[in-house]
Amino acid sequence: MAGKKKNPNAKYAVIGLVVALVACIATGLIGSANVLTGIGMFTLSDEIQGGVDLSLQISIGLLILGLAAYAILNPDAVRRFLTGRQARYGSNSLILTVAFVGILVAGNYIVYNNTDLFGSPYDLTEDKSNTLAPETLQILATLKEPVTATAFFSTNSNTATADELLQKFKNNSSGKFTYKFVNPDVDPVAAREAGITGDGKILLQMGETKEIAASASESEIARTLLRLISPGARTVYFLQGHGEISLDPGSDITYSIAQSTLEAKNYTVNTLNLLSTRQIPDDALAIIVAGPQKPVSQDEVNLLKAYVDNGGSLVVLEDPAYFTQFGDADDPLADYLTNDWGITLNNDIVIDAVNTQNPFAAISSLYNSNHPITQNLTSSLFVIMPQARSLTISGAIDNVTQTWLISTTDNSWGETTPVDSNNTPVFDPETDVQGPLYLAIAGENSATNGRVVVFGNSLFAIDGNFDVYGNGNFFMNSVDWAAEQEEILNLTTRPRTERTFTPPTETWRFLVLVLVIVIIIPGMVVFFGISAWIARRRRG
Repeated sequence: MAGKKKNPNAKYAVIGLVVALVACIATGLIGSANVLTGIGMFTLSDEIQGGVDLSLQISIGLLILGLAAYAILNPDAVRRFLTGRQARYGSNSLILTVAFVGILVAGNYIVYNNTDLFGSPYDLTEDKSNTLAPETLQILATLKEPVTATAFFSTNSNTATADELLQKFKNNSSGKFTYKFVNPDVDPVAAREAGITGDGKILLQMGETKEIAASASESEIARTLLRLISPGARTVYFLQGHGEISLDPGSDITYSIAQSTLEAKNYTVNTLNLLSTRQIPDDALAIIVAGPQKPVSQDEVNLLKAYVDNGGSLVVLEDPAYFTQFGDADDPLADYLTNDWGITLNNDIVIDAVNTQNPFAAISSLYNSNHPITQNLTSSLFVIMPQARSLTISGAIDNVTQTWLISTTDNSWGETTPVDSNNTPVFDPETDVQGPLYLAIAGENSATNGRVVVFGNSLFAIDGNFDVYGNGNFFMNSVDWAAEQEEILNLTTRPRTERTFTPPTETWRFLVLVLVIVIIIPGMVVFFGISAWIARRRRG
């Protein structure tokens, strides 16, 4: 009986196996490097990262080609492997692995899609980070009507955290809280109709009542829900009688968009003429003085002072005197801000060299993130103030806290000599004030609970400028802070347990760590696997 014909190509099959082995090791190393880069242990340039990705693709390709070449050149060995005892052992292990993974996937799927059943009672995190505060749960339990949340997040914003938080609200609302996301870049009309200015804000609607949460945080959404459940009168007044900017639409300089945006947020917007009424209405949450062309009288300032001393709020937007009809007349309102609040409106015009196209338009290059008005603003939403004056915190006042909100860079100055816009302004160190310059300052009196927000410009919030970058957002935040009671709800705070991996700073320790994780431990697994395979072959 003739022996079985030997495959002459079998001796070359080992080359494919060696190539596949080398490619497998390379794939593991490069893949591990990608993982370490992804968790922040390495930082690679785009060019190097592109090379790493290409190398990973090549190594995976060589791995597949090597195994394919081995199978083509030595099919008998592959056939024996697939039908022998190793195959039976391997198939049993494969079945157990697939079953284990299937159980994990199915269990996680059931829990993830039924978090109302498995969520809060089984929150196993140490700091209960997956459970809403008791006050929030109580608010959700008192919902009598369905609430719809519309989260306005642009293309550049990450919605994952907001989605997770809103899902928790939904899961604990007994079906009365639903939400959706809208991209204001794609649907700007929806954002305008909702009264949304800026990014990352959430509109809550219950019936015909609407409220806007300034950010996707549990405390902010809970406060907004509380305002939605218990709506109150929220009225702001625009002072008139001194040539202030009108609210009527149709003219070039008007605050009609600011008015409609306030009304979309459930404000009642009225005008107030103290020269005729001599009285401030009891429902006034804030009084806005927007761009007076003539000074507010001393009698009116006395009324405003008494109102603020009784816990009221004042929003003042005054342009440089050069662009008004003040002339040499006194400014009692500016004197009041200096004497009672330590906030001085400087007699200058801000020249901002950062704005090469129009140096008379000041740019808010710096933000104070420690104040509620500006904490959610970013450098991509800077404020542009055409024909602005600078502000100064002129001194400490008892019980008063002054906080600058936005500022120019040091490439600006306060021009004290009037300059024609057709001429190029030049800095004079003897008379001008070198930047950075404050463009807006907020003040709060802890004894009276009075608040003021002062701007060195009023034109940034007119219709033509309201939607420019962060102008409208900044104005609305300022009115919100001045008019609303922020401490309606104090949520139970839970200390968050931070768990981070800090790689060793010494090079040799880091290399040892990488060697152990990437090479030694995986190598031991491969070594013991090969040893077991050889031992079984020797036993037949």
